[in-house]
Amino acid sequence: MAAADRGALAQRVDQHVEAIWGSTNPGLSDALISSVGIGRPNDVGAPVERWTESDIALITYGDSIRGNGTPLAALATLVHDRLAESFGIVHILPFAPYSSDRGFAVIDYRAVDPALGSWTDVARLERDVDLMFDLVANHISTKSDWFQQFLAHEEPGRDFIFTADPDDDLSAVVRPRSLPLLTPFETADGPKHVWTTFSDDQADLDWSNPNLVCEMLQIVDLYIRNGARFLRLDAIAFLWKEAGTTSVHLPQTHEFVKLLRTLLAVRAPHVAILTETNVPDAENRSYFGNGDEAHLIYNFTLPPLLVDGVLQGRAERLADWLTNAPAPPAGTTLFNFLASHDGIGVRPAEGFLTDDEIGELVEFAHARGGLHGTYHRAGVPYPYELNISLPDLFGGPDDPHMPARVLLAHTVVLSLAGVPAIYINSLLGTQNDHAAVEADGVRRSINRSSVELTDVPVRAGEGWQAVLMQSMLDLAQKRRRQPAFHPDAPQSVEADGALLCIRRGSDGESITVLCNLGDTPITADVPGAWRDLLHSRSGVDRIELDAYDCAWLVA
Repeated sequence: MAAADRGALAQRVDQHVEAIWGSTNPGLSDALISSVGIGRPNDVGAPVERWTESDIALITYGDSIRGNGTPLAALATLVHDRLAESFGIVHILPFAPYSSDRGFAVIDYRAVDPALGSWTDVARLERDVDLMFDLVANHISTKSDWFQQFLAHEEPGRDFIFTADPDDDLSAVVRPRSLPLLTPFETADGPKHVWTTFSDDQADLDWSNPNLVCEMLQIVDLYIRNGARFLRLDAIAFLWKEAGTTSVHLPQTHEFVKLLRTLLAVRAPHVAILTETNVPDAENRSYFGNGDEAHLIYNFTLPPLLVDGVLQGRAERLADWLTNAPAPPAGTTLFNFLASHDGIGVRPAEGFLTDDEIGELVEFAHARGGLHGTYHRAGVPYPYELNISLPDLFGGPDDPHMPARVLLAHTVVLSLAGVPAIYINSLLGTQNDHAAVEADGVRRSINRSSVELTDVPVRAGEGWQAVLMQSMLDLAQKRRRQPAFHPDAPQSVEADGALLCIRRGSDGESITVLCNLGDTPITADVPGAWRDLLHSRSGVDRIELDAYDCAWLVA
């Protein structure tokens, strides 16, 4: 890049450095710029349209599909043969070597777990879809080289791990676990208490160390060179810690997201940042900043409100929230999803559902073979997430309405403003995996089953799983052809009992989405002549919607 351009970038980076570390440091700013790959000849991405109606994400583990070759190769085969027409993005959950937490205790950021495949397999996926990678920024495995160097008091890892004194004031610290916050370790430099937000195998990294930041930016550069178009910042809210504070959402954490966005705007303008913060809605939306932080945020409040609407047959709570929630700043959008590898978080529904209503969701899950996790508020446990497969939550295979409920919920996700995502286990119709929970003692394993490539429901097969999968793929294909579903297209929402109405687009390109969240047919008024893009039906002035029925209406 030209010297003048690099100088202007350095000035912007200086501002981030001062906000994070309290003073400017031209040498550090230059190191940050170089670490992410800026200045390397012919290695700057071209600007592209950030997202379109074609951008639908598939969320999957690297081994969600298994075949004769590596799991990533099996996934690439499935994407090429069956899924590429329906999905424009594949989010591969952490695929590096790891020691626990199904990939989120990373041993080596720069490698692909040999049990999953290789960078060649990842490149094969990129031929058909855009890719999303995780940057597990908050913590690293205690089996990693960095942590072993910390134990041995050797460079560079000895200064990369965050420690604290048990006598520090840590009473206000917010975290999603009830395990001890500090874990003692014997090191070559004496006993140390390591900050472990998530588990004693996941040591928090010390982002106050500029050398660590440079190392992590080099990893970002590696991910970009290996095809990442979306970068998911896992558990980013906990990045910066200070005794006497909540150690969540601190100003330095937000500034790191801004710094990364500033650097990517030059290094790879086609790459978008997605923040993962499973917290109440207002806190979650703070990661938009003033349009200068994340490009996308996980829409964590959507899953519990949508599930509540379908299970209770009511649309008002969902519609009220969608209507009154602040609009994302220009150039940003929401990442809409339903089920995920982490279950269905219910804490983001606080303030929109009462504690009793959230308790009813927990009762639904337990009645249908599911589990739930908790967090503590003022020393009292409250529900944190539901752990259950979506087909089982919506009634199980013995309930004749279950497939329609699953399809209805995903129709809503695909209809809303933002970039939609579908979890692969919901697409494949896997059910509660109690054996996996018993084997590893992890509640979330109940909805993380792997499927053999040969067992993926066939395109025109019999049974509810085959019908559901093909219906969801067809639905996604139809969505990708409608400009009214562009993530930035206008949206208005209203509700009447069980009827949810979403209007998308403008007069030139508009679609009215009608969904019956209830178990009895309803009639809706539709002024003028209409045609349904989802079904072979048309009419004038009104439409009859069956139980859990949806329509995409155009004039």
